[in-house]
Amino acid sequence: MKSGLYLRNRLVRGWAAAFALVILLVSPTLAAEKTLLLYGDSLLAGYGLSQNDAFMGQLQAALDAQNIDVLVINASVSGDTTSAGLERLDWALVDTPDAVLLGLGANDMLQGVSPEIVRDNLSQILAALAAKEVPVLIAGMMANRALGPDYVKQFDAIYPDLASKYGAILYPFYLDGVALDPALNQPDMRHPNAAGVKKIIAAIMPYVISLLDGA
Repeated sequence: MKSGLYLRNRLVRGWAAAFALVILLVSPTLAAEKTLLLYGDSLLAGYGLSQNDAFMGQLQAALDAQNIDVLVINASVSGDTTSAGLERLDWALVDTPDAVLLGLGANDMLQGVSPEIVRDNLSQILAALAAKEVPVLIAGMMANRALGPDYVKQFDAIYPDLASKYGAILYPFYLDGVALDPALNQPDMRHPNAAGVKKIIAAIMPYVISLLDGA
C-alpha cells in the first residue's frame, strides 16, 4: 500500500499536469486575433467579384500587410435591405464579434423605401450592438439625387444622425470617389470592380483601424 504522503504527491502532480494542459489549450484562444464582422449587403458581400478581389479579401490583406492581428468575418448578404438585416441580426451575433462594420441601406434607397423605416431599422441594429458593447463603424450611403430633394435630405441625414446617437464611427459615403466611375465599377454601375474596392479600402482603412483600436 502506498503511503499517504506518496498518494498526496501523486494527486498534486496530477492536478498540476491537468492545470498545465488547460493553460496550453486556453492560451491560444486568449491570444487569438480580434474579429471584425462585416454586416451589410452586396457591397460588402462582394457581388460579382472573386474572394480575393471582394471587400473582405482586400480588407483582410490590407490589415495583414500592416501586421494588424484581426480576422475579418463576412455576414453580408447580397440584396439585403435594412429590414432583412434586422431580422437576421440575432443569428449573426451568436458569436459576438469584437467590432462590426455596418453597411446597409443601399437597397432600401434603390427601392425607394421610406427613410423613416430605414432609420428605425438601423437604429434597432445599432441599439442591439450597443447593448453588447460592440463598437461599430457605419459605412454611410447617399441617396440617388433623382429621388427628389425631400427624399435625399431625409435619407442622407440618417447615417450621421445615428452615428452621433450611438457613438459609432462614421465613414460618410461608402462609394466616395467610386460611384458612377466606369473605370471603378462593374457593368451595372452599382457595384465596384476590384479597382474600385481597392480605392474604397485605401480610404476607409484609417476608420477601420480607429474602430479596432477601440475594440
